Amino acid sequence: MTPSAVSEVRELAVRAQKASHLLAGTSTEVRNRALLAMARALVEQQDMILLANEEDMAAAAERGTAESLLDRLKLDTGRIRGISEALESLAALPDPIGEVLTGSRLSNGIWLQKVRVPMGVVAMIYEARPNVTADAAGLCVKTGNAVILRGGTMAVRSNLAMTDVLSVAATSAGLPEGSIQSVRSVDREAAEALMGLHGMIDVLIPRGGAGLIRSVVENAKVPVIETGVGNCHVYVHEKADPEMAKRILINAKCSRPGVCNAAESLLVDESVHKAVLPPILAELAERGVTVYGCDRTCALGEGTTVSAATDEDWETEYLDLKIACKVVSGLDEAISHINRYGTKHSEAIVTEDYTAAIRFLNEVDAAAVYVNASTRFTDGGEFGLGAEIGISTQKLHARGPMGLEALTTTKYVAMGSGQIRE
Repeated sequence: MTPSAVSEVRELAVRAQKASHLLAGTSTEVRNRALLAMARALVEQQDMILLANEEDMAAAAERGTAESLLDRLKLDTGRIRGISEALESLAALPDPIGEVLTGSRLSNGIWLQKVRVPMGVVAMIYEARPNVTADAAGLCVKTGNAVILRGGTMAVRSNLAMTDVLSVAATSAGLPEGSIQSVRSVDREAAEALMGLHGMIDVLIPRGGAGLIRSVVENAKVPVIETGVGNCHVYVHEKADPEMAKRILINAKCSRPGVCNAAESLLVDESVHKAVLPPILAELAERGVTVYGCDRTCALGEGTTVSAATDEDWETEYLDLKIACKVVSGLDEAISHINRYGTKHSEAIVTEDYTAAIRFLNEVDAAAVYVNASTRFTDGGEFGLGAEIGISTQKLHARGPMGLEALTTTKYVAMGSGQIRE
């Protein structure tokens, strides 16, 4: 490993640990004041942030980056305003820290409470999206955690500019130095060093593509919350309203194809596929979507952009204007296909059959399951959680969009009057 990268990361972790001890004692008022100061600073200093983002965009375009990824990277005044408003919204949310979850007096007279407390030091390794920088910083400030951010090379200028603005604003509002930090080194060794800081990092959250998440899960020596890979399905049941099915599928695939809650696969019951699929395929073609279909899909795809699917297509998260499509025998095959190829993120059924809907909800293994609604709703803001730090696809500690509570743990607080154990 490069000594400079390792020493930088370790120094950030030492500062973050010191900050976390102080943050644990801050009041709701102080942390909310910091969030509002951070929100104002983003707007006031947006010219500097946008200039850095323009440089990132130019470099990414020169490397031939896909349009969907460029969309995730791009900032403008509207998006910065939206990021600022998300921080303001966080300040208005109830503070989870200090919440008493249970309380009882033991037989020995000790008053025992289970109380929600900060995690301590939260680290994030993420790709491409500079808004994640502000979302993560804001959620950690609200929950009294110190945060270390390590964004991808593609957005390095944007992320560092945003971090500098947020950090200065937070400390000016009364938070300790080291509360919000970014790794400045773009060396791979810096990310590896962050993964290895057992005892200094309390939780590490990867957010990005399948390769990044797999690398972190397999190599980290600190606790990890697995997030984000989204091979999401829309399943059109034989009792679906065809127009509703088309509207939901087009929204799930086309509204923003480069995000993890976009639909990557379409399943259609064979009993209705000849009536339902042609209008959907025509609309997808009109919107520039390439379809990778089974034999029966290809047979209906004349004049559209349909290609023969391979086994790999059923498990691919395209993050692009591409989708896999399979005609299935019915509900049993649809559920089996989703549970085999899905990534436990978000899955949707379109149907007017109550029994089929309930079976789908109960038997599909995913963080979010929908009946007659787009998978695009899997989002912390849409779920009323405020900004999210990621969407967990695992089952321990947190699952689905992770808001404030996901960044907390608990401690038992025991108040006695001199009791000793016999």
